[in-house]
Amino acid sequence: MTTRVLVSGATGNVGGAAARSLLERGHAVRALVRDPEKPGARALADAGAELFRGDFSDRAACVDAARDMDAVIVVTSPAAGVDLEIELGRAMCESAAKAGAGHVILSSVADAQNATGIPHFDSKAAIEAHLQTLGVPWTAVAPVFFYENVLFPWNVAALRDGEYRQALAPDVSLKMIGLDTIGAFFAHAVERRQAHAGRHVDIAADALTGPQVAAALSQATGRPVRYVAQDLEEVRDQFEDVAVMYEWFRDVGFSADIPALRAAYPELAWTSFADWARSVDWDAALRLGGPS
Repeated sequence: MTTRVLVSGATGNVGGAAARSLLERGHAVRALVRDPEKPGARALADAGAELFRGDFSDRAACVDAARDMDAVIVVTSPAAGVDLEIELGRAMCESAAKAGAGHVILSSVADAQNATGIPHFDSKAAIEAHLQTLGVPWTAVAPVFFYENVLFPWNVAALRDGEYRQALAPDVSLKMIGLDTIGAFFAHAVERRQAHAGRHVDIAADALTGPQVAAALSQATGRPVRYVAQDLEEVRDQFEDVAVMYEWFRDVGFSADIPALRAAYPELAWTSFADWARSVDWDAALRLGGPS
């Protein structure tokens, strides 16, 4: 059965993955975009999405966009600061509720509800807590660390030098997941809204140490890659919130239960990091310094 879904942040990583997965499964996707003429928006339109111009700061537009939707996927970003993320995320959830949307599915982060002290985790928790007060059926889909973070420009620059760097000791395992799996889970949650109502679901597909990631990258790229454990204080000098996150990775870590997820959702692929790495066009990624 075709479901009508509004996807906010549809030209970004998570929103784009959700929109693509929904379209592939035959659902009617309305993409909330700031500029319908940008390449990312045009690509969604070419794939079959309806484009709706607007952003979270325009409440009237958001209400109009969410009207008559069976589900609304709310994706927020801390890029402009967590206070603004909270403000706009709450506003989008309120707009969906006001429009009478059938279900709101929030893009959160794993363990956000556990008072991590990480600013861009706590912002998701604040939005989720507000969503739960609005009287609309809701679900929070909460992924762990993305495989695609390996493709950030600074990581690609290190890979060109034969290094994979993170601010974790070599024996610390980090739970990870790819965007395709995240998108597929959003589509699954849309299709099974009643079963997921009122649930925060942490999702992860793999768990690897730094040396294990480096080994997978060596195999996928066809060039030697060694793991380098970064000094946490060097990270803190540039990004305090990222340093806080890595301290939490070291001392606590994500609680998502990978075997339980695979058992509960056998229809999803749960792509491993090694399989994801083999799918990347590394010649292009290493040349351009970003995602292929």
